[in-house]
Amino acid sequence: MHGLRLADDVLSGGDLIAPAFRELRAAVRLYRESEHSENTGRGLLAQIGELGQIAGWIASDAGRGTEAERAYRLGISAARQAEDGVLVAQLAGSLGYHLSDNGREREGLELTQAAVAEAGPDAPAVTRALFLDRLAWAHTRAKEAQPALRALGKAHAAMGATDGPPAPSWAYWVSHEELEIMDARVFTELRRPLRAVPLLQDVLGRYDATHTREVALYRSWLAVALADANEPEQAAEEARQVIDTSGDLSSERTATRARAVLHRLKEYEDVPEAREVLTDYGHLLPA
Repeated sequence: MHGLRLADDVLSGGDLIAPAFRELRAAVRLYRESEHSENTGRGLLAQIGELGQIAGWIASDAGRGTEAERAYRLGISAARQAEDGVLVAQLAGSLGYHLSDNGREREGLELTQAAVAEAGPDAPAVTRALFLDRLAWAHTRAKEAQPALRALGKAHAAMGATDGPPAPSWAYWVSHEELEIMDARVFTELRRPLRAVPLLQDVLGRYDATHTREVALYRSWLAVALADANEPEQAAEEARQVIDTSGDLSSERTATRARAVLHRLKEYEDVPEAREVLTDYGHLLPA
């Protein structure tokens, strides 16, 4: 499982979907076809839950939404049987994030709210921060600005807590830097470029360049924020980097963001730099 998570840091969904679902099916088969004690069974269910989460995430990135939702729901069921409430919240929040980004904003918000409630106030600080960050994004996608900003504040407060149980291994990637990225994404979506641009530039300046997909995604929000700040030349420069990078990735997330950036640049077709990008890549936009 952790090998898949680490691979997902540097590879795209299309590269990983086959091994991810192969491992998930193998774990389900092992649970159903073997004899084991109650404790071992609970451990296997937790493993299925974790595999369901990473398989769902990978399928979503590969543009296989139906398979992603099925994996997440399987994982939720397994985690609930394993009596692991924090893992249930991780899966529910992941599914809510997927729904919010795929035209089901109200369902996504409700599920993300349920994830925060499921985890409760005694969950590890890092996981509470993650779930609240997802809640901020769900509010943003539902066009609820003030609740989104409040959730961001709560996420940072949770991240700063020093008490409570240790974080599970699957939360290894959650950091103050990742919270800042979500801050900037929310500010961009809420059309607050003066807050988004410096934050994104700062984080991208120190972000691990081997995480190619994430760098492309975050640059896409920077490009949009720069366009919102009436800096079309810089926006066009970032857009070109996003599109050139995303062309080498088997990721629907980066492809979607590339189209969003191109759509935003259309407002500046009279600016030579923006017009050149649109001329070179306009064929990527739907007719």
